[in-house]
Amino acid sequence: NISGALCISQAWPGMARTIYNDHKRFLETYLTPYPGFFFTGDGVYRTSEGYYQLTGRLDDIINISGHRLGTAEVEDVVNHHVAVAESAVISYPHEIKGEGKMLDFLLLKHLSWGYGTATLAAELQKLISKKIAKYAAPDYVQVTHAGWSNTLAA
Repeated sequence: NISGALCISQAWPGMARTIYNDHKRFLETYLTPYPGFFFTGDGVYRTSEGYYQLTGRLDDIINISGHRLGTAEVEDVVNHHVAVAESAVISYPHEIKGEGKMLDFLLLKHLSWGYGTATLAAELQKLISKKIAKYAAPDYVQVTHAGWSNTLAA
């Protein structure tokens, strides 16, 4: 059970070999961070059984009132909630802060479909505030199911 950066040790068909008109940037972005490996830019979690789970982009950073926060960090906390199967975190434009707090798109586990969205939003705000910081708690939470969605202000 370990988390880290997803890196690939061998070339594969269709692999990028440069960035148009900026080969130096390609080398610095994908080959320099982990010499001998291709850095994908994604985070990964490997279980003790050897299964891999992508945890999100490592370079997705949101700036909330001067606080730099990785989206993968918030998604990891949200995904630990008992009702959440998957999540995605984005920012939205805010006229004072530059970027507003998070907007979480959640796909609930099938057995959690009856979970009240207002209760879920409050629990996620509390969880994120405790595990990361109060400024990281979302203003809005959107719960998405296979056939419907519901948005609420947190």
